[in-house]
Amino acid sequence: MKTGLFLIIPIFNNYWYDRFMNLRFLTILFILGSSSVIAQDESPKEIMQRVDRLLRGDSSQGTATMEVVTEHWERQVTLEVWSLGTDYSLLRVLSPAKEAGTATLMSENDIWNYLPKVDRSIKMPASMMAGSWMGSHFSNDDLVKESQLVEDYDITLSYRGARDGTNVWEFDLSPLPEAPVVWDRIIYQVRQSDYMPLWAKFFDENGNLSRTMTFSEFTEMGGRLIPLVMEMQPTDKPNEYTKLRYDMMQFDVGLDTSFFSLRNLKRQR
Repeated sequence: MKTGLFLIIPIFNNYWYDRFMNLRFLTILFILGSSSVIAQDESPKEIMQRVDRLLRGDSSQGTATMEVVTEHWERQVTLEVWSLGTDYSLLRVLSPAKEAGTATLMSENDIWNYLPKVDRSIKMPASMMAGSWMGSHFSNDDLVKESQLVEDYDITLSYRGARDGTNVWEFDLSPLPEAPVVWDRIIYQVRQSDYMPLWAKFFDENGNLSRTMTFSEFTEMGGRLIPLVMEMQPTDKPNEYTKLRYDMMQFDVGLDTSFFSLRNLKRQR
């Protein structure tokens, strides 16, 4: 998302004031892409792609804190994260000290984990993609498939209108034939005014709600509006959750694919 400068011109009368305000409004729509007027000509897939671009940029780098609460234990992990488009990301643990240096690399459809204690990189097999990532309620599959929803799912608009006083879109996502996905259905809600995601609900092959991810604390960071907090809660364990909070994020930082290498996966700060 790019920002722009507006020229300040004299306002002589209501006619020119209206002309100016209309021009300014249309310019904002063009730059920010944040109006439901434009979205009337967009397909559900294009809207979902726009949501992803607003949250990611061409590339990004930042730090985040992940809080995991389960029935038996709680933990906090501080992460440094990098991404390039939707196919590349790198996450490295900064703390706690006993896990510092542990890292996960996503390169297209492959995931690698680096374990510094044994100095070993391990490619994640397909059989483990549904398993927990770093003991959280996010799965290894989430790291890959969350960024490929528009590729693996048919997306239809199921609702457009107000929910609790906020204009939203709700999209129904169903897997494309032969798509290698975990979820049989996803419902995704997006705020119309600024394309911010509000929540996503994930359903298993039996049609049961398995978990819900919510987005909150929308704040400008790195020159764009993002949800600072993402929280995943399993349906069958209502007292458990994983909360990911971004502490710092900057966008369009000039990364290329060479950064997302097995060599860099091992590199320590």
